[in-house]
Amino acid sequence: MAQRRILVAVSGGIAAYKIPELVRMFVRAGHEVRCVLTPAATEFVSPLVLQALTGQPVRARLFDAAEEGAIDHIALADWADLLLVAPATADVLARMASGMANDLVTTVALATRAPLLLAPAMNVNMWRHPATRHNVATLLERGARCVGPGTGLLACGWEGEGRMSEPSEIAAHAELLLGARDLAGKRVLVTAGGTRERIDAVRFLGNRSSGKMGFAVARQAARRGAEVVLVAGPTSLPDLAGVRRIDVESALEMRDAVLAELPRADVVVKAAAVADFRPAQPAAQKIRKEELGEGRGLAIDLVQNPDILAEVCAQKGKRVVVGFAAESHDVIDSARRKLARKGCDLLVANDVSAAQAGFDVDTNTVSFVWPGGEVEALPPLSKDEVASQLLDRVSKLLEDRS
Repeated sequence: MAQRRILVAVSGGIAAYKIPELVRMFVRAGHEVRCVLTPAATEFVSPLVLQALTGQPVRARLFDAAEEGAIDHIALADWADLLLVAPATADVLARMASGMANDLVTTVALATRAPLLLAPAMNVNMWRHPATRHNVATLLERGARCVGPGTGLLACGWEGEGRMSEPSEIAAHAELLLGARDLAGKRVLVTAGGTRERIDAVRFLGNRSSGKMGFAVARQAARRGAEVVLVAGPTSLPDLAGVRRIDVESALEMRDAVLAELPRADVVVKAAAVADFRPAQPAAQKIRKEELGEGRGLAIDLVQNPDILAEVCAQKGKRVVVGFAAESHDVIDSARRKLARKGCDLLVANDVSAAQAGFDVDTNTVSFVWPGGEVEALPPLSKDEVASQLLDRVSKLLEDRS
């Protein structure tokens, strides 16, 4: 993502101790960050720490003779591409909902035209109080976004809702608001990960797919404003901000989930490594080798799984459909044959034999294979960068069909 300007407004709550880590994440991502604090926030986090991390002056007073001439509070409001209030205490939420401007944070919030992201943090009873619920609802109705709060043990000793979301989760939601919006209003259906085809009660046929490529596509599509549904095979990857996830195990379960979501999809990206075959008769119980006889092998009768990509392409209509082909040799010719068989708009050929490409790693080496025969070979990139390049092409296809 291109460098953006993020204004972090910190109010007076114990969760403010997480703000330096959050600021560091934004800076590492290449963004320009400035911080403003309420007077109470300075009791929980040092302005000097935030100044050292951002390389920018930190302000905590509405009227500061040293600052008002150069970077006044209205200029700060105009400067921001995103205003993040974290922690957003019950007090600051109430004052923002009422349209008050009696400190620097609320004044900037009232004056800015940037998207507003709130990260609430407070005692569980304060969070559940009707006044707080009303104030949050009011701010959401005005266009603010909210991340959290989480649930757990609170600093006050109570347990329940009220924990400020972790910095990584807040950063992910911030990226959703800062990303390009070329897919806003579109529904994108993505499949990711491998499938598991049951042999018996404990064993399965599977593959090495980690799901990272499909998750990267879903993450980047959400950042571009799309409504994203991710159908994921078994994977240890966490949920993505702004993405509705459907977990499946077998190829048949993935097929059912995809076809159920297909009527509402504008774009389908089939990045999953779906098993071509499944055992014809999986055993209900574990198959023990001693029951087979000493030294005897196990024969498994396999049947073909349905071709989900071909089924989707048969119902394509005006949708943009992208397929993936993971190959270890004869990569481009195999991809061209698959593209012709399936009928998708674009096929991503993935050379899994290349160094730092394919399964389990965070980088990939791919080529975009087009129906007319054109091949775009991309250099080795992170999977998020590959996803971004892919969605650039998808966006252009959608534009051409509009």
